[in-house]
Amino acid sequence: MAYAVETPITFTKTRPPQARGRGALSNASGRYERLQRVALDEEACSPALTRLAPAPWISAPLVSHEPLRTTVSNERAKRIITTNASPDIAFDQSINPYRGCEHGCIYCYARPTHTYMGLSAGLDFETRLFAKRDAAKLLERELSRPSYTPKVIALGANTDPYQPIEKRYEITRSILQVLSKFNHPVAVITKSHLVTRDLDILAPMAERGLVKVCLSVTTLEPKLARAMEPRAATPERRLAALAELHGAGVPAGVMVAPIVPALNDAEIETILERAAEAGAAQAGYVLLRLPLEIKQLFTEWLENTVPNRAQHIIRVLKEMRGGKAYDAAWGTRMRGKGPYADMISKRFRKGLERFGLNQARLSLDLTQFSPPPKPGDQLKLF
Repeated sequence: MAYAVETPITFTKTRPPQARGRGALSNASGRYERLQRVALDEEACSPALTRLAPAPWISAPLVSHEPLRTTVSNERAKRIITTNASPDIAFDQSINPYRGCEHGCIYCYARPTHTYMGLSAGLDFETRLFAKRDAAKLLERELSRPSYTPKVIALGANTDPYQPIEKRYEITRSILQVLSKFNHPVAVITKSHLVTRDLDILAPMAERGLVKVCLSVTTLEPKLARAMEPRAATPERRLAALAELHGAGVPAGVMVAPIVPALNDAEIETILERAAEAGAAQAGYVLLRLPLEIKQLFTEWLENTVPNRAQHIIRVLKEMRGGKAYDAAWGTRMRGKGPYADMISKRFRKGLERFGLNQARLSLDLTQFSPPPKPGDQLKLF
């Protein structure tokens, strides 16, 4: 059985110039691309490449020394509600207002979805974003269909609905306005304090039993949070958001995710305690997953950021996945298996009991769903 090491975390500051302020350190081509791009610094090129300098295609540095800027493109989606049939996910429907996420969390399981756009799961995922500006219009149309059956919608199941660009685009806010108008239940998950901006919508929905909000807290250590989630709210701001939501009567919870053995698992009880003090009533956790490109990106980040723990962390993760970097089997992909996984599960369960979390199941009300009348519709008599 593997045990967490007690050596202090050593942070390394060396990063590629273009990755300053970002989570990923590289930008490898997506798995669907026929050609693979390779980053080369002109100053470090071999003599053979250097002799080609007069050629137009190599007249400029191959690797920029300027930090990457965030760009946002419009995505014209045909539908806005996504469905799933995963047996270990607590929702059947979800909405993602944005594709890609500027928070830059190095472990984000949504990174591989950027390859569907011909982009990289690395730096592209957090710098080349897509906004679904007509999301509210699409949602209203889908909810108005006679065949629609109301089920709780998860907002932010893939990328964060309150990432920084939401301040400008307000797509998430417009979605909440539609859901409120239709009396449709919604569960929001975010890492951002920006969620409190929409308390004027969330609080009235909460009074009708239509909403709950979950804040994801990975660590309470500011330095580690900055390294893992460079553009997300600080841990203290997330706890403050929990307190504001609770104070406004909005049911709030905490997601301790992802748990990374030998990196942040020692904080499980502390996070649960602080979240309970802030007003959280529910709590859950997810073990780190490393599917597809995330394995390379996260390993690269570990070796660069916490080199004194990198090999140990990867070894323990593999022990929890039957010797593999990732196991997608239903029922265990979120929790892992083996002695270390069992220890985390028991500690989490004891923490729930100790801090009074998950004492009652919070169910949102589906019975109030009612499409508002359209202009020209006959009004109801009763």
